[in-house]
Amino acid sequence: MTRFPDSIGVAVIGCGLIGRKRVAALPPGCRVVALADSDRARAEALAATLPYPARVGASASEVLGGGDVGLAIVATIHAALAPITLEALSAGCDVLVEKPGARCAAEAADLVAAASAAGHQVRVGFNHRFHPALLRAHELVGDGGHGKLLSVRARYGHGGRPGYEREWRAERALSGGGELVDQGMHLIDLTRFLVGDVDLVFSEVRTDFWPMEVEDNAYLALRPRAGGFAWLHASWTEWKNLFSLEVALERAKIEVSGLGGSYGTERLALYEMLPEMGPPRTTIWEWPQADRSWELETADVLATLGGSASLGADVQDCLAAWTVVEEAYRR
Repeated sequence: MTRFPDSIGVAVIGCGLIGRKRVAALPPGCRVVALADSDRARAEALAATLPYPARVGASASEVLGGGDVGLAIVATIHAALAPITLEALSAGCDVLVEKPGARCAAEAADLVAAASAAGHQVRVGFNHRFHPALLRAHELVGDGGHGKLLSVRARYGHGGRPGYEREWRAERALSGGGELVDQGMHLIDLTRFLVGDVDLVFSEVRTDFWPMEVEDNAYLALRPRAGGFAWLHASWTEWKNLFSLEVALERAKIEVSGLGGSYGTERLALYEMLPEMGPPRTTIWEWPQADRSWELETADVLATLGGSASLGADVQDCLAAWTVVEEAYRR
């Protein structure tokens, strides 16, 4: 049975687009008690949308000391994710930190050690696990009814925007890397979510279009330890937004496309091979409604804090993804 804390005070550190999404996704029982952003005006603007007062500050240290914060949500640029998560753990909070959770594997390893020492949880916001098509894919692969894994093939990309090369994501010191850390990290995590731990077989990271020091395209080949093969491509030169993930099993193929919005209607097609082979039996599910992954992931985090099993990612998953990313950069 899923258990939720009866009530929990939440601090949101980072009040940009993702911070606002996190506040909107909080279920009943959560009360935002504090908001902080290096641009204090953004924290004040978000506080003004709440039906009750909340502390506002320009840094985590200004707002975490009230003794009323049970969960800190960290939604800053990558360079600040790990330091603020460590600060929140020291303040006695559990933490939901946005993907990629840190700026490198060493920072992720520090979070693993700090969470263990503090006796608090660090959950990591890999929200794509909670898109309904990917939850359904997880069930279909996990139940084993269609045989063992043969392969995974996934593509994820967008085309940037004017001035993209001058944004913080293009600075390695702030981001930790380019498209591989941005959308590629989601593909690595989803592959692990579906088929378990993986090892890197091949990688090529390229800067083909944008004049920046980080990559705008990443190609990875992974070998799942349970068998099969995975081929991933993340791109900032995908001029039409794209999300596509295919899983080939012994007796079926699962095809997920779209994430809603500019990525198109979220859709899962199940192609089941018949004993006589030929055209497969096809079943299609579509989810045209608004994206609920943030809401479902937050509910999973709260259930985990209440002692329930989780489908979401923790800091060990974050470290595993970073280990693949850094190996890809070394090759």
